[in-house]
Amino acid sequence: MKNKILKYVLLSMFIVLCIVGVAVQSHCEDGKRVFDVITVDSAITPAVAKYITKAIDQAQTKGSAGIIILLDTPGGLDLAMRDIVKELLNPTLPVIVYVYPSGARAASAGVMITMAAPVAAMAPGTNIGAAHPVAIGVGGKMDETMAKKVENDAVAYASGIAKKRGRNAEWIEQAVKESVSITAEEALKKNVIDVIASDVDELLNKIDGCTVSLLSGDVILKTKGAVINEMDMGLREKILVTLSDPNIAYILMMIGLAGLYFEFSNPGAILPGVVGGISLILAFFAMQTLPVNYAGIALIIFGIILFIAEIKIVSHGMLSVAGVISLALGSVMLFESSAPAIRVSMSVMIPTIIIVSIFFIVVVSLAVKAQMKKPSTGAGGMIGRRGKTVTPVYTDGKVLVKGELWNAFSRELIEEGTEIVVINVNGLKVEVEKI
Repeated sequence: MKNKILKYVLLSMFIVLCIVGVAVQSHCEDGKRVFDVITVDSAITPAVAKYITKAIDQAQTKGSAGIIILLDTPGGLDLAMRDIVKELLNPTLPVIVYVYPSGARAASAGVMITMAAPVAAMAPGTNIGAAHPVAIGVGGKMDETMAKKVENDAVAYASGIAKKRGRNAEWIEQAVKESVSITAEEALKKNVIDVIASDVDELLNKIDGCTVSLLSGDVILKTKGAVINEMDMGLREKILVTLSDPNIAYILMMIGLAGLYFEFSNPGAILPGVVGGISLILAFFAMQTLPVNYAGIALIIFGIILFIAEIKIVSHGMLSVAGVISLALGSVMLFESSAPAIRVSMSVMIPTIIIVSIFFIVVVSLAVKAQMKKPSTGAGGMIGRRGKTVTPVYTDGKVLVKGELWNAFSRELIEEGTEIVVINVNGLKVEVEKI
């Protein structure tokens, strides 16, 4: 019995080793070294930082020879950038940050990420720089003392990165203090980057034999003839990165508020409520990864309340005007950053405010008109209706109104066939008078 158990255990171990061997052989592509490639072409947000660190961990787990980050970014959030920099300054495998393709840039937070990489590269026609810290807060303004503190902190941080990687610390100080930006050729000349390459194949050829420092010690890169494995962003990462776009979060919030308002004003419509609820949940989820100013959210919600109040209060349009103003101020203040990459674009904000304002004003005006409209049914709907007497009418008689015969009475005698108008309704009798 024991021999049989031992036989099954050994057989199981053999099968596992075969599977692992096949996987390794497949990954190594007939013994060639594999470099994973990921693309970051958006603002640096917590979702992007998580994507980069996860990709590096996966490359390490798979046994890849290294990972190449194709970078094109206008900048982003300081905390997200610092998470990425920590990963790059303490690498467990070679990481190459490559500003690519031509026309791409590494601005603001992208400068720090490029400088922190064990290997920094750029394609011809790209640029790097403009790393001055932007203001955070309402209106994006800081007093002089606070601005100086933030700038000094950024300079010290950037200089530390440059010295750690043996790169030009003087230039990075200028990029932070004076927002200078340079081309790929100038960056190579000033020792800001290590190499210029037109594409990934050329990059791998040029960095072959370079020495990089890892946590485990110095490693000589063997990149010639390496296999490139493009790692596509997973569905979850795509959703997170898309939702972390301030423009998307802003539009989702507006759709959500409009949908819920329509549902509450027309109970039973269902679809607007479902769409509005889903949109609001996604918007609030996205705002967890963004520097949200809750005063901005409060102003937007207050603007919606003012639109609703217009239905109940006769303000001759003043509440609607106040609602539009509140909506605009809230939109401007929504995100606590003056960095273009982490705020709502004016080309998105202005049309959205106009469309949402028109939507609420139209809905409110229709509701007000419906309230003020003369009743068309019931007793109230009869008053003012015209008709004709069928019999003489005084204390009693019959009239034809709206194609219906009604019992009628009048304060004076009205002859048969006379045009009349209903002036009152008393139970099932109408009071009429001659026209």
